[in-house]
Amino acid sequence: MTPVSHCKLVVALDFDHIGAALRFARRVSPNVDLFKVGSQLFTSEGPNSVRALARLGKGIFLDLKFHDIPNTVAAAIEAVALLPGVRLITLHAIGGPDMMSAAAQAVATGRNRPRLLAVTILTSLNPPALRKIGLAGPPERQVVRLARLAQKAGLDGVVASPLEIRAVRRACGPKFLIVVPGIRPSLQVPNRRDDQSRIASPAAVARAGADYIVVGRPITAAPDPVAAARSIAHQLAFASRD
Repeated sequence: MTPVSHCKLVVALDFDHIGAALRFARRVSPNVDLFKVGSQLFTSEGPNSVRALARLGKGIFLDLKFHDIPNTVAAAIEAVALLPGVRLITLHAIGGPDMMSAAAQAVATGRNRPRLLAVTILTSLNPPALRKIGLAGPPERQVVRLARLAQKAGLDGVVASPLEIRAVRRACGPKFLIVVPGIRPSLQVPNRRDDQSRIASPAAVARAGADYIVVGRPITAAPDPVAAARSIAHQLAFASRD
């Protein structure tokens, strides 16, 4: 049976400066559920980037992919969880169960606490690349293994590619969050600058059971970003009715 989709749209604000990010965010905001602040914007502008964007009234997906010893990650998670509007925070599953457990304990209290997501296998990595770093076997197997580890450590969900959604859902159940990058509205047009290797369309990802999709360049680099965001939002809405 096809999962019922309530998939939400996250737009990645991969800008160098908060002024440009804010101008863009205001344009596409009506069709967006959350905005993603990643390492590019956060490194350039720091926590003030989150504070400024939170004033738009949308949630923030803080995608900093923490990966360090448990105490360091727990302290960082505790700090960013206090920023306004933060709804989702990422850390690397490969940091291990102790690191993930420490992060979960850092935000264990609070009714409106941010949800913690384990980054599994980056969508830029294909099987040959995984072999080079000592992770043999299909990406799906590695993703599911890390997702189970994250769930056991007390995390709320994972970031995974479109190709692993169904496997993670089977392994971790209906309440475990699945956040999916690697979204390409038109898969027929190759782009040599595209560094994503495990991709799918918004509707396909929604039907597979993702909770959120993260879209960057297909919106930010579109000739008409507002129309691009609206189109993807419509695709998600129609997928939920199929």
